[in-house]
Amino acid sequence: MRKVLVACALFVVCSIQSATAQNDPKAKAVLDAVSKKVTSLKSLKADFSLNLTGGKGGKVTDTKKGTVTLKGQKYRVLLSGQEIICDTKTIWTYSKESKEVNISNYNPAEQTINPAKLFTNFYDKEYKYSYKGERKEKGKNCDVVELTPTNNSKQFSKIELMVDKATSMIVGGNITEKNGNKYQYSVSNFVPNANVPDTYFTWNPKEHPGVETVDLR
Repeated sequence: MRKVLVACALFVVCSIQSATAQNDPKAKAVLDAVSKKVTSLKSLKADFSLNLTGGKGGKVTDTKKGTVTLKGQKYRVLLSGQEIICDTKTIWTYSKESKEVNISNYNPAEQTINPAKLFTNFYDKEYKYSYKGERKEKGKNCDVVELTPTNNSKQFSKIELMVDKATSMIVGGNITEKNGNKYQYSVSNFVPNANVPDTYFTWNPKEHPGVETVDLR
């Protein structure tokens, strides 16, 4: 689940195109509107849910709910029993069950779709994109855009974004891995310009006594 949140997304918000496919101007307009909307905000907070389907019959095998907070390129993801924090220099991944926090360097080149990039214009260089029409999602009229990675080494084959036509915000979609697993996600309860200090995006060991630190830097 962590690799989807950090390496693929969230929080967030179609056939696979051939190598010679051109990017769709209508899809680009939708994605540009999302980027423009989010970059105009000082910060953003939202709830999300993730359902993993895979294996025989494509049954739901795991469900996660959480909250994502963004401020510029900084982010903090809260899940049941897990936190992922990034201040653009360092990433802390905390497991409540194991009472352990892993510390690693933030490397933008390795961040395929972190929660911050999901809402900005990462797509121009890293993906082909196409417009797949309109769809209703929880009563909202949404534009559907599909992204396919230009790098075949990625572990996923496509990403579907559903963008609310009224607000230009990502409200859901799907991430499909090459092994057939699919992560269905939805985003709700947006709080624009949430009042969060920069210290919220760093790990404070004093608030977590007894937690073992594993420094991977």
